[in-house]
Amino acid sequence: MSEVSTRAWTRPHDWAEVVIGVVAALSPLWLSTDSTAAWTMVVLGVLIALDGLVSLAMPGMVYGEGVQIALGVLLFIAPWVMGYTEFNGASWTSWIAGVLTVIAGAAAMPVANAAHRTAGQH
Repeated sequence: MSEVSTRAWTRPHDWAEVVIGVVAALSPLWLSTDSTAAWTMVVLGVLIALDGLVSLAMPGMVYGEGVQIALGVLLFIAPWVMGYTEFNGASWTSWIAGVLTVIAGAAAMPVANAAHRTAGQH
């Protein structure tokens, strides 16, 4: 697993983060939202997807997984903080995507640490 995790574009955790981010960003297209909910989901979804892409391109970058966890937490609490809990679809999408992002980021942390250690050896 260590060999695969040091190669760019091969880590499934990061691909999952990209997919979760894209789904969150595009979900206002098929969910009932207001502008606050839509923009919150688009911005956080794009940030999650971009961070996943950066982690895919640079597998030894450990702090990217920490950023991913923080973005997942922000997406999870967004319905309450941004006030769109009355939109059930948008709220549930934020909660589920937020939890999945935190899980993917936490699962990728040991893999990123191993890749970082391996990349540091010459």
